[in-house]
This record gives sequence, C-alpha cells and structure tokens, in this order.
Amino acid sequence: MHSRSQFQGRTLKTVILLFSFAFCCSGPLSAQDELNVIRGESSNNSWIQFTDAPNALYHHLAGQAFEMLDKRASAVSELETVSDWKRRRQSVRERLEQVVGPFPPKTPLNARVVRTIQKNDYKVEHVIFESQPEFYVTSSLFLPRNRPEEAPAVIYLSGHTPDGYRDETYQHKIINLVKKGFIVFAIDPLGQGERMQYLDPETGESVVGSATREHSYAGAQAFLTGNSLARYMIWDGIRAVDYLLTRDEVDSNRIGVTGRSGGGTQSAYLAAFDERIHAAAPEAYITSFKRLLQSIGPQDAEQNFYHGIASGLDHADLLEVRAPKPALVITTTEDFFSIQGARETAREVSKAYKAYGKPENFNMVEDGGGHGSTRNNREAMYAFFQEHLDNPGDPSDQEVTVLNEEEIRVTRTGQVATSFGGENVFSLNRKQAREKISKLRESRQNLGVHLPAVLASAKDLAGYQPPAAVDNPVFTGRIPRDGYVIEKYFVKGEGAYPVPYLLLKPDHPNGRGILYLHPDGKAAEASVGGEMEWLAEKGFTVLAPDLVGTGETGPGALANYMTQVKNFGATSFDDWTAAVLVGRSIAGVQAADAVRLTGLLAQQSGIQAVYGVARQEVAPVLLHAAAFESVIERVALIEPYASYEGITQTEFYNPVFHSSTVAGSLPAYDLPDLAATLAPRKLLMAGMTDAAGGSLSKQHLDEGMAVVRAAYDKQKALGRLTITGHPETDLQGLLEDWIK
Repeated sequence: MHSRSQFQGRTLKTVILLFSFAFCCSGPLSAQDELNVIRGESSNNSWIQFTDAPNALYHHLAGQAFEMLDKRASAVSELETVSDWKRRRQSVRERLEQVVGPFPPKTPLNARVVRTIQKNDYKVEHVIFESQPEFYVTSSLFLPRNRPEEAPAVIYLSGHTPDGYRDETYQHKIINLVKKGFIVFAIDPLGQGERMQYLDPETGESVVGSATREHSYAGAQAFLTGNSLARYMIWDGIRAVDYLLTRDEVDSNRIGVTGRSGGGTQSAYLAAFDERIHAAAPEAYITSFKRLLQSIGPQDAEQNFYHGIASGLDHADLLEVRAPKPALVITTTEDFFSIQGARETAREVSKAYKAYGKPENFNMVEDGGGHGSTRNNREAMYAFFQEHLDNPGDPSDQEVTVLNEEEIRVTRTGQVATSFGGENVFSLNRKQAREKISKLRESRQNLGVHLPAVLASAKDLAGYQPPAAVDNPVFTGRIPRDGYVIEKYFVKGEGAYPVPYLLLKPDHPNGRGILYLHPDGKAAEASVGGEMEWLAEKGFTVLAPDLVGTGETGPGALANYMTQVKNFGATSFDDWTAAVLVGRSIAGVQAADAVRLTGLLAQQSGIQAVYGVARQEVAPVLLHAAAFESVIERVALIEPYASYEGITQTEFYNPVFHSSTVAGSLPAYDLPDLAATLAPRKLLMAGMTDAAGGSLSKQHLDEGMAVVRAAYDKQKALGRLTITGHPETDLQGLLEDWIK
C-alpha cells in the first residue's frame, strides 16, 4: 500500500509556511508520459486545445463570477435618478451586513495610553484598546501641538507590511498629515505590526510567514464557521472610531480614513460600514472584480467577502453605499490592482455622485508607477482631506524624520502575544465554531429530521450542481499490462474543461467498478505494483481521474502564490477563495465530476455495482458525491481527516486540507453528518487523522464519529461500518474486508 508521509509533529517549528515560487511544470516528466491523457509528449496525448488545462478550475470559477458581475452591471446601468441609487444603496447595505456580519456586541474598549513620545511639533500617544474582550489592538495617536480645540482626525490603515504602520513609507504620510494639523490614529491590522497571530516567541517572527499568509491561514478557518477575516478587521476599525470619539481633541464630524494596498482595502471597508467616516481615500486597492479575476486573481482572505460576488457586490459598491460623502480613489497606472478596473469603477461611481447632485465629492487620481506611493498621489490625498475635513493649508509633501524603532514601539516586548496574551483570531473563531457545533450536535439527536436537512444544506453550501447529460468520452491511448489493460480517456467536466482519466480493465472482471480518487491525481497509484493494480488484479474495473485542479489539470498559474507547508507540499488558497466568492466550493465542483464519472463507470459493459475509494484530502469529495448520489454502493476513505470541526479547533492545521472544505458549512453540517447519510451502505473510514494530519485519540475518534455509528445502528447496519484511527498498519487487510 502506498501513502504520502503524514505530519506527526505538533510544535510551532514543524508547521512553517513558505512561499513557493516554483512554476507548474510545462509538461509531465517523461517517465510519467505514458499515463498522460492530454498533456503528454506523444502525438496521441498532446492536445493543443488543452494547453491551458492546469488553469481549468480557476477559469471555470472565474467564468461563473463574470456571469454574476455582468448581471450586476446590467442592473446598475439602469439606475438614473437619485431615488434609484438610494434604493440600491439600501439593498447593498443589507447585503454587506449579510456577507460580513453580524458584528459582535460593543464591549468596553478598556483603552489606555501606555507611552507618550514628545516631538517638537507633535506628540505620539501609544494606545492599547480591546476591540473585543482581550482582543488587543496596538495603535498610535499622533497629535499636532498647534491645533484648534477640536481638530479633524484621519484613521491610517497600513498595507501588508510586517511592521504595520511603522514602515517608513506609512510614517512619512502620517507625519505629513500631522504637520498639516490633522490628528492621525494609526492601528495595526491583525497579523501585522505588534499583532502577529502566529508568533514564534523564540524567533520573534510569524510561524506562518508574511502578513498575507497570516490572513489566509486564519481566514480559511473563519470562512468554515460562516465568518470572515474581513469582519474582524472592519470591527477593529469601527472600534477605532469609537475610541476617537472619546477624545476631546477630535471633531466627531470631521473624521477621515486612508491607507494603501491592504490598508486601501480596510479603508474602503471601514468607510462603507461606518457612517461616521466623512471622507475616505483608499489607495492602491480599488479596481473591479472582473479585472481582478482577469489579472492577478483573488487576494488574501480579508479581501474577500463570503459569497460576495454571488451577492451581487463589486468594488464600486463600497464607494456607492456611502455616496454622496467625499471619496477619493488613489491609483497608479502600473499597479497590480488593474488601473483599467479602477477607471471603469470610477466611471460607475461618478454616475452615482452625479445623481446625488454632488459630483465634486468623488474623484480618482492616478500617477505613473507600480504598487507604491508617489509624491503626486500623496499631495492629492493631503489636499482631499484639507478640503473635505475643513482644514485648509499647503498640500505639499514635506521631508520628515520618522520615528525610530524604539519610539514607534507600543508594547513592552514589541508583540501583543508576549506582552498581554489574550485572544487571537483563531481563539475567537474557535469559540464561535464551538457554538455552531453545539447546535449541530443538538440537531443530531433527531436523525430522522437532521440527515435530510444535512443533504439539502450540503448541496446548497457546497454549490453542488447535479451533472446533466454526460458527453461521450474521448479515447487517447491504451497501455497493456500483465492481467489488465489501462485505457486513457477524457470527458467534459462541469465546465468547459476536460477530466482526464485512466480506466483499468482486468482480464477477468468481477462485475464491479471502483471510482478511485487520489489528491495527486490519476497517476499516483497507477504504476506497476500500485494500489490500483492490486484492485484490478482482484477483478475490479478501476476509473481514476484527474479531478479538476489536480494532475494534468492543475495547479495552474495561481500556484505561483502558494503556501507550502513542511512535510505537506503546496496548496493555493486562491482557487478556493474564488469558489467562496461565487457561492461554490472546489469540493462541490469535484463531487459533481465524480458523480459524472461514476455514471460512465456504471455504463461499462458488465458492471453491476460501483464502489468509491478516496485518499486523504479528497476523501470529502467522495463523501459529498456518495451522499448526493446513491449509485455509489460502497465507500472507502483512506487516511481522511476527520472533520471540518477539527480544522476550526486546531491552531496549526494542515492547510492542504482547506481545498476540500466548504465555507459556511459548520452551522449546518460536518463530514461525519455526510457519512451518516450513507447508512446502510458499506463504509470504511480507515486511518483517520486529526486536522494536522496526526493521530486521533480514541476519545476524539469515538466522539467525532458518534453520529455515524448512531445512523448505522438505527439502520441495523453496524456490521457494514468500519472506523479506525491513524496510524493504520493493515490498510490492505481492511480493504480486503471492505470489498468482500
């Protein structure tokens, strides 16, 4: 039996996330070429039409996004009067609350000034406040010395730098604003500055790497719970406004917000959600989802709302929802956030402001350059706030002396985690997940009601689309082997992409077929001596596909933005996020293709029954497919992770598992619930692992699988259920029993 190495360690150092800049190979290795169906070197398995097959999954999801965005654009094009725009504004507000909220209740900020730094013409008060109980936000309040009794204030939100607002580029703008008479309140986004969520106390650095990786690693867990990382960041900003309103120095009617890159995202969000923001100037972020998906793809977790595109939302809505309050979009022509998208968005937003009779309150400035700050853009930002926060003066950008590392430090140790401890995103989300799980367990007490509801919810949340008529497969080659033959085919999948597959046909078939799913694709166990050969030798006709996104159809261009985990290989969060945006899931798309292939297998001459085998992180795909379609008579899951619940409860989970998760699932169902719906079909769950890929204790195994056993017991089918923990030394023996 063959299996990939599993993660055994549990310390911080054994779960280290690294960028992988390795591009996907232009073609498979020559030794594997004979098993290729569409991307090989020989004339029969090198199909020009499918040269872009590795990007098939992304194109499929993006194509669905484009249809949704076109529908939105059509609706917006019909808006003309101020009444039209006001109705849309109300609708957008409701949708924003649905995809981000609900926000937690407001609790005491417990704000305190921990240090004060005196400068010639301003002072800095370093402030700690709690946006949620014991969820500490590090911040600095810059106060000009010569100012009126009440002055305008600007919240500054930094981009994806490890230093947060301490970065010299950000300090330069902050101090310039202060010298022009603005109070500036800079806060650390979570995962940055002094708020690392995965701090290694020995090195003082993030265990998971950059800020974007901190965001996506935690964001996948939040999405599972029906939450989002954006919610945490927006709430931090809302509570920052609350703090400003406690300061006598601040004019509550003159509050603005700005930030660049990730700070531009946060600025746009905060201004859209908090009506107390009078003027907003997001920089190096605003484009459109259409141009974003056409160019660089979805970005890290907080830049995506749960089902955001499916809810009819686009970047323009973040600006239009607050019209006609002043807004300035700051851009550069060579930014990786498409300038074309920014221009198109600006034209749409301008139409809204014109309808409100305030066209002068919206503007977009652009300068040459890449994803950075330019003098012209900085001066445009200063002038914008000077005009709209009623603080006239010279908008010239000045040379300034930034604070040094000691002066800008807020906490004693330089990190909240070691100075105060308290909550982090993982711990807060874990609590919310437990609340959802508790309700799920209550529902499991009445299986007669619970299991039908599970199937309905799973189909909806996974974005499952039952396959329609299946196209005829295309034959591309044949490999004779001792005792069986391998035939190579591809068939059209759910979208306009091919699903390559191998069909192992034994010389002496037993009338049964097996759909065999492996996370590494069809070739993983197709070698001589592999697991599929073992099955073929026992008379099974085996169909092994490259599910879209794997094998010859993956991982694609987004593999350039990967998270690579020690002992695990690489995974991209971006395809998965694209699915979240359009209300789908990779698991749901792949499950539909698995059902499609099951139908093809069942149509093979002499096949009287079809079984399913799946390994490791693709086990949930088979579980969804089998739950939705009863044609799969038996299911064997080899070394599967136990549950979505486990991922939300494990701080350092194996991120490879995220690709088969379903965002928003936990309030409605988990993997054991799907397994329970299979009763009384024969089910093997062998070598089950925890969310890190390690061993499950007997207690956790028994507790987690209780609903499965209860369902099989109710059907008087416990003899058809086998569940074992990890590690497992006799997987072959278990499979032997399962196929009898």
